[in-house]
Amino acid sequence: MRVGVLTGGGDCPGLNAVIRAVVRKGVQEYGYDFIGFRDGWRGPLDNDTVPLDIRAVRGILPRGGTILGSSRTNPLKSEDGIRRVKETLVKQEVDALIAIGGEDTLGVAAQLSGDYGIACVGVPKTIDNDLSATDYTFGFDTAVNIATEAIDRLHTTAESHMRVLVVEVMGRHAGWIALHSGLAGGANVILLPEQRFDIDQVCAWVESRFQIRYAPIVVVAEGAMPKDGEVVLKDDTLDSFGHVRLSGIGEWLAKEIEKRTGKEARTTVLGHVQRGGTPSAFDRWLATRFGLHAIDAVRDEDFGKMVALRGTDIVRVPLAEATARLKTVDPSLYAEAEVFFG
Repeated sequence: MRVGVLTGGGDCPGLNAVIRAVVRKGVQEYGYDFIGFRDGWRGPLDNDTVPLDIRAVRGILPRGGTILGSSRTNPLKSEDGIRRVKETLVKQEVDALIAIGGEDTLGVAAQLSGDYGIACVGVPKTIDNDLSATDYTFGFDTAVNIATEAIDRLHTTAESHMRVLVVEVMGRHAGWIALHSGLAGGANVILLPEQRFDIDQVCAWVESRFQIRYAPIVVVAEGAMPKDGEVVLKDDTLDSFGHVRLSGIGEWLAKEIEKRTGKEARTTVLGHVQRGGTPSAFDRWLATRFGLHAIDAVRDEDFGKMVALRGTDIVRVPLAEATARLKTVDPSLYAEAEVFFG
């Protein structure tokens, strides 16, 4: 059997660990051949490939990013996209395709598998941890650790100058990174996309900290919105999946806090720092297990499925189910964090 592998969407710590596990087990135990497609779905569209063998994956376990490259290409929106993907798979004699990605990449895999008969297996990847069919996605743990370390460092400079520091983290529709890093880092306010915030309440929490001679840290997810406003955009251009570029809520929030409280406020936008660098031990472990089970699904010809973590077990779920809805923060979890606000 000849198996194709691609990594789509945003880069993420742990991608290389998946690729390594897929190839190592596939070659050593099943005798499969592998081919990598460059830059996500652009690879099958343009027949852009790279050889994948044990030599190619040696030493990549601790490396961030992806040796295959990634992109937000959507073949369903490209002219003759389905035909071009099918032609590439035939030309490269690919029998099955392992797609590693988040809701958009796996959404394409679900449609190609369900509607066009392409043999696909999905592996869930997103630092946002917002795929409902799996308890955790790899990349999330690393992102939370990076954000938590940044918050720890910002506490000391905030207290030295007695100013408000607003930390903007990633999270378009789900605030898992903000919740976990904010709680772990001792933030005084955490704002999520799931719950619109009252700016007056935020300012009241901020002022209460100053009353006891502590400088507040506010952690805000990029998709968070005020009750009487809309999401703040970097610009209004759309990618091929219809997403706008978010960024700016942190700067907006800092200006409002300063204007309303008279306290100096500064913003730190962590941005792509959260996605880069060496994956954590947990993410290497999870990504490796996902890779091992993904190639098992190929062996079993159990296509149209995604591997998922349930407790400590790796299970298979239909791709269509896995991408049907996002996993967002439950209000009860946010209520736990509110104990520490102000």
